[in-house]
Amino acid sequence: MNTVSPELDRRFRDAAAATGLLDVAYDLVDSPVGTLLVAVSERGLCKISFDPDDRLEPLARAYGTRILRTAKPVDPVRRQLDEYFEGERHDFELPLDLTVSGFYAQVLDELARVPYGETTTYGALAARTGHPKAARAIGTVMHNNPVPIVLPCHRVIGSTGSLTGYGGGLEAKRFLLELERGATLFQVESPSR
Repeated sequence: MNTVSPELDRRFRDAAAATGLLDVAYDLVDSPVGTLLVAVSERGLCKISFDPDDRLEPLARAYGTRILRTAKPVDPVRRQLDEYFEGERHDFELPLDLTVSGFYAQVLDELARVPYGETTTYGALAARTGHPKAARAIGTVMHNNPVPIVLPCHRVIGSTGSLTGYGGGLEAKRFLLELERGATLFQVESPSR
């Protein structure tokens, strides 16, 4: 049995992406908060996951079944993430392709307005969306944020200033906030028993 060389495999994957044969291209991106699964469609960034083994079925349902791991289409996202983690980028300039609507879209739009180095609370974000009593619903949207870091759900904290849940874990949330503030400011609280 003949095997395909790594170079030929890479060329095949790049050609599939370049000729529009893919619904979604993804790759794994190393970062200071762990390996991230990053996925893009032809229209833009559609997923960042802190779990590199994240299932691809939800992407297939939302975007189509032609999903392939290939680095080249992900490179612009990788570059901007690298710049962010090096402290050189404060705003992402990436097209997004999100399958959200209604309240979720409204919340993510407001989330995108939270400036680098600053935080807001779930309640304040709820008020900015015109739903001042929806702090828990805001938490649900943050939990389901399809592109954390780029849409900075790590900047949303508890009403007392405490760090609360984060898809990448509280250590990652603390790291991201400290990176943006340039100092060690937050202590991760142990969950109440």
